[in-house]
Amino acid sequence: MTTDVHVRELRYFAAVAEELHFTRAAERLYVSQPALSKQIRALERQLGAELFRREPRGVTLTEAGTALLPHARRVLADWTEGAAAVRATLAARRGTLVVGMSTSPGRGGLLPAIRSRFTAAHPRALPRLRQMSWHDPTAGLADGTADVAYVWLPLPDAGRYAWTPVAEEPRLVALPDTHPLAARPEVDFADLVDEPFLALPPEAGVLRDFWLALDERRELDERRAPAVGTGRPPRIGAEIAGTEETYEALVAGLGICLVASGNAPLITLGGVTTRPVRGLSPSRYALAWRREDEERPLVRGYVEACRQVVARG
Repeated sequence: MTTDVHVRELRYFAAVAEELHFTRAAERLYVSQPALSKQIRALERQLGAELFRREPRGVTLTEAGTALLPHARRVLADWTEGAAAVRATLAARRGTLVVGMSTSPGRGGLLPAIRSRFTAAHPRALPRLRQMSWHDPTAGLADGTADVAYVWLPLPDAGRYAWTPVAEEPRLVALPDTHPLAARPEVDFADLVDEPFLALPPEAGVLRDFWLALDERRELDERRAPAVGTGRPPRIGAEIAGTEETYEALVAGLGICLVASGNAPLITLGGVTTRPVRGLSPSRYALAWRREDEERPLVRGYVEACRQVVARG
């Protein structure tokens, strides 16, 4: 038996053991379900033991899996503490705070105001902005490349993070100027469900689901045909991983998409319009950080600066 097991494999194992469902565990980890299954199989081969019994309704731990779980949790906890200690040491030495984001906060000069308040309280600190791909809905928090991050909720594996609200905004629909619904001042969500949608990458997990409005789709299906049930998947016209891709896909007529009202100016550049949508919950934008970093002075200082600026409007 080899003992060359990676922390990632233990994290995957623990997630499946806690969820007892591969699909839910994959969503929590924002990885694809086939990739998660492959990693678990590899771990089982390395250990020479089956860790889960695969059943139609989910999975259960085997005797070997039950024996491994507390040790896996201990290793993961130790690794988390060790990684946090390293980050804290490096941050203290260089005085740098990496601020991740997938889209610019914009919103009335919010970012400069927070930076100004933060640097006034921590004059030796250097906040560094880092643009992240839409493939990572945590904007660098999950892999440690960001210390704090501006993110859209919901977050995958939400228990790992804390956040403070920045903005709550209506979700609008963005569509080509030539689309028949563009002539309306406002549209019902029911009029959009059969349209092809632009979708975030699968790695975005629960955030992809939110911008496809899966909850509202289920509610609509229940009202239309309660005896039939729900589960009708959205039509995906294309996948998008950035603002420019979104604009180009809209202009090309590949689909429509939902967008927070504060981000509408980023894609309504010509040939694209946005309209209010009835029947949708609002989007929530937040500043997030890892819970194990809550006591780091620079993280705490940036969060406090953000809260003060947001409170002042």
